[in-house]
Amino acid sequence: MPRGRYSLHDPHDHTPLAEEHFHCAPGPSGWRYVSQLTTPSGRGSGGVPQKGTVAGSVDLALDDLGRPIRLELNAASWQVRGAAIDGVTWVRTDPTGTQATEGNVRAHAFTGSSPAFLIATARLLRLTPSTPTSATRVRLVAFTDPVLAPRTLDQSWALISRETHATDNGPLTVDEYQVTALDTGEQHAVHIAGDVVLAAPGIELEHLESPPSVFA
Repeated sequence: MPRGRYSLHDPHDHTPLAEEHFHCAPGPSGWRYVSQLTTPSGRGSGGVPQKGTVAGSVDLALDDLGRPIRLELNAASWQVRGAAIDGVTWVRTDPTGTQATEGNVRAHAFTGSSPAFLIATARLLRLTPSTPTSATRVRLVAFTDPVLAPRTLDQSWALISRETHATDNGPLTVDEYQVTALDTGEQHAVHIAGDVVLAAPGIELEHLESPPSVFA
């Protein structure tokens, strides 16, 4: 069961946004990822490290085909619950809890700032190494921080390389994806090993207590 910590930052100006403390594991029926987000750690008087305050949480469960069977996001008192039903369906609750809005889009899955969504999309697509011209198109519903506002977007994903590296814990296979935002044409690379994101725009793996899980 991988357990560790990501740091999240603005991919353009590198402003620290949050730290995401996570654990995840595959199971007999799919994969689950649970995390707690805190504000970036700072330093108090005398340079003593200070822990950040809780800023949100992520609970994502996938079935064996990579479809989201349960999603719960919390941020800034907002909450989203969703699942793959007739495309993807969700309920977003306002900070007061007095009003809830429902949404449904003919999309493949959800996405957002958490590294969990990159693992989920890769798991859903199950690509084999190919050229970027053979990219696969996917429609996603993104919940944007800090109020978890939903937005539908289209991306293309291509698995452009797969390399195996020797480590003290055995071979580690790293996949490099090229992800393209189809509305702007912006491209970026995502490096994934098993169910851990090694590198992606705005995401850095700061600590990992155990090796990534290997999907069957």
